[in-house]
Amino acid sequence: MTYLQRFARLLALCSLALCGQVSATTWIHAGKLIDGVSNRIQSEKTLIVEAGLIVAVRSGYEEPDVGVTLIDLREYTVMPGLMDMHTHLSFEYSRGAYLERFIKSEADVALFAASSARKTLEAGFTTVRDLGDSYNVSVSLRNAIKRKELPGPRIFTAATSLGTTGGHADPTNGRRPDLMGDPGPKQGVINGPVEAAKAVRQRYKEGADLIKITATGGVLSIARNGQNPQFTEEEVTAIVKTANDYGFMVAAHAHGAEGMQRAIRAGVKSIEHGTYMDEATAKLMRKYDTYYVPTILAGEWVGEKALIDGYFPEVVRPKAATIGPQIKDTFSRAYKAGVNIVFGTDSGVSPHGENAREFALMVEAGMPPMDAIKSATSVAAEFLQLENLGRIETDYLADIIAVHGNPIDDIKSMQKVRFVMKDGVIYRRPD
Repeated sequence: MTYLQRFARLLALCSLALCGQVSATTWIHAGKLIDGVSNRIQSEKTLIVEAGLIVAVRSGYEEPDVGVTLIDLREYTVMPGLMDMHTHLSFEYSRGAYLERFIKSEADVALFAASSARKTLEAGFTTVRDLGDSYNVSVSLRNAIKRKELPGPRIFTAATSLGTTGGHADPTNGRRPDLMGDPGPKQGVINGPVEAAKAVRQRYKEGADLIKITATGGVLSIARNGQNPQFTEEEVTAIVKTANDYGFMVAAHAHGAEGMQRAIRAGVKSIEHGTYMDEATAKLMRKYDTYYVPTILAGEWVGEKALIDGYFPEVVRPKAATIGPQIKDTFSRAYKAGVNIVFGTDSGVSPHGENAREFALMVEAGMPPMDAIKSATSVAAEFLQLENLGRIETDYLADIIAVHGNPIDDIKSMQKVRFVMKDGVIYRRPD
């Protein structure tokens, strides 16, 4: 750039400042670059960010213009902001988690969700799906983050999950009879196609971005069976059909094969966990272009805690001990079978901010490191139908992170995020 060009740019910036419209320009020197699409790492790149967008990716370390912020990441690996397709920002399991729903207020839950969002962002995850919350706090949290009132990832939320009476998402499971009541579609509990459609419309009314159903039993709910189907196919079909009318995708929590198959045939977009996925289910997922969100980390976590006496209620412990350790093997078989896989952790089961541990588990189960990274960048963006995220390319949103080390050589480097930028705003700088 010539002296006159630099001077003209500086005058333009000064003019914008007088109008109150100035947007910062940031140059980043990247020692290594993973663009989210290619299978090879690039070296010595200069990224130019203006008004929240990547406006140029150039070879070499170029000298920045006058008045530009320069971020020196020559000792780091730079890549797109990460995306986690299965989180629960409003809670986190612990030994006392089953009591907390009786003693925490809506304000307590909201403040905890805000803290979880900050931890998640600082861990390098700039976009998440929240698949089930309390009090619809994820809707308010999403809006506050959009308004830049709070730091956090871009959130796509299902708000209240949908289940059946006594099913995995029935919020009254485990209560004594006089406290159970009879929750219905407003509370996310449905029985029959008519109530299924009403529950979807209620989520629309409350501001959700997508629908989450519990197609089978679950591990951590106070119920005996962790894998039985819990919706009829007619109920799931009614949910998906109504969701399509409102522009929602549907995510299906599922462990058992029959519940998965009913959900896939009905047209859900993703299967979460998928523990007992068999060959027939994998074939069906390929046929219907259904994505698999593995959440290996959640399986590892519940398996470890099941070994501790008293950590889980006795009805939960055998499910955690059996289902949890199975997920890594399922992931391995699903990857070999060619099922579409997108990154997801179920964080909120495991602690928030530790989402990147999932990468090492994926690699241990047989996925190459670059494929694991792409599952959380370009593949996740494609899954969410976002055309301007998941890549380091010109005209893409400036969601950019940097990790210490080379994650292709050591995938655990993904747990060492040292720089985070979202929408061109820097939230974490190298120490």
